[in-house]
Amino acid sequence: MSKELTGSAAPPPVEALHSRPTPSRRNFIATTTAVGGAVAAGSPVRPPGSGAEEASATAPRSSVSLTVNGRRHSVMVDNRTSLLDLLREHLELPGTKKGCNAGACGSCTVLVDGRRVNSCLALAVRLEGAEVTTIEGLADGDRLHPLQEAFIEQDAFQCGYCTPGQIMSGVGCMREGHTGSAGEIREWMSGNICRCGCYTKIVRAVQQTADGK
Repeated sequence: MSKELTGSAAPPPVEALHSRPTPSRRNFIATTTAVGGAVAAGSPVRPPGSGAEEASATAPRSSVSLTVNGRRHSVMVDNRTSLLDLLREHLELPGTKKGCNAGACGSCTVLVDGRRVNSCLALAVRLEGAEVTTIEGLADGDRLHPLQEAFIEQDAFQCGYCTPGQIMSGVGCMREGHTGSAGEIREWMSGNICRCGCYTKIVRAVQQTADGK
């Protein structure tokens, strides 16, 4: 028994099947990669020279004057510039490290007017007239700060990436009077992460410096 094919149920002509262009493997991979990247980023594919670059070029800029390690600086910056980027990119002070860039690891810790601050979260334009101390400003010439010496004596670092933030946080912790015990030091320096796990030696270094030993 035969059945007639009607309407949309009819197959396409053989010629139509053979006339369709067959994409190459290279074109297929390039296309899917571009589309997949755009979906993952949550935004459409844009040509070079658009989007973020244009926004940066038209972003409001302001002049900020502040003292860093005893030197006065006046810099014109994008209003969105963090203190961390001001230090690293504008003032060429790379000792302050960029870790998580979200205020969770403490590697960017500096002192602002004597208090500990995560510089990745502080907007530079809001620090007009502030006094900032970074790891580069702790030593007195060739003479290291006592906490820097204690870190060396206690071998309180391994890869060293978090060390500047740990030392600056330790200095702030001592100035704030939170070094009464090892437990107190751990509590008040808990925002500084050491992925190498040197916490015990870091606490010893802070204790040694606080006790003046």
